[in-house]
Amino acid sequence: MVMSVLMRFIYPQPPPVFITAMCVISVVSLALFGLSEIIGKHLQYSKFWNADSHKFIAKQIKLSSRTGMLMLYAPAFLASLASFALFPRQGFRFLLVNSALTIHFFKRILEVLFIHKYSGAMILDSVITISLSYCISTATMIYAQHLTQGFPEPPVDLKYVGIVIFLVGISGNFYHHYLLSKLREEGDKEYKVPKGGLFDLVICPHYFFEILGFVGISCISQTLYAFSFTLGTTFYLMGRSYATRKWYLSKFEDFPKNVKALIPYVF
Repeated sequence: MVMSVLMRFIYPQPPPVFITAMCVISVVSLALFGLSEIIGKHLQYSKFWNADSHKFIAKQIKLSSRTGMLMLYAPAFLASLASFALFPRQGFRFLLVNSALTIHFFKRILEVLFIHKYSGAMILDSVITISLSYCISTATMIYAQHLTQGFPEPPVDLKYVGIVIFLVGISGNFYHHYLLSKLREEGDKEYKVPKGGLFDLVICPHYFFEILGFVGISCISQTLYAFSFTLGTTFYLMGRSYATRKWYLSKFEDFPKNVKALIPYVF
């Protein structure tokens, strides 16, 4: 029953073993990363980790935050850009998926160069790990879409709904990143409680809109891998937003208790 409903929204062909394995890996690994954030084991690029980094930093290779962030996103952007040449004439849906991924990572690179303010360093080992993860997941999503060529479209077409959701997600994410950047002047390393936009309701509206962006890509794609990756990303960002709210509560006595972590009025 569940599978029959699901098959109305995704491509019907049984995916290769590689794609099936990547679906499981994406959900499980990202969910575990989200759980790690909740219990206090943070990836080595966050403000949470930087607070205790002096205990480990002597043995690690450091990068400036700007350089590290560029390394996170550039390979995935180049992979999505190259796929236009590697997979020409794949149809309108493939073009939409590939374009959405390219725009997503291009936006991130623009934010790294012109929007974000930086207050710490990044560790090379973590940068390489996260960068590979972004690149591999992007390439897998594109390859999974390529494999749909020649198969019938899903009975329920979500791609136009997906375009709208993606545009709302990427716009909302950019706007709240912009608000975050305005909290500090250049050279200012002090954290402040964000205000404006949905920050008055949740502490991580940029994560909320990032999830929406990937929901949009999944609806455009309608492949099992795209939905699996989005589910895993949602689990991870739920954990990270929970940790972010907990951090703000510990650092700011006047942090408003009614401000949730990720979903207004709910979580």
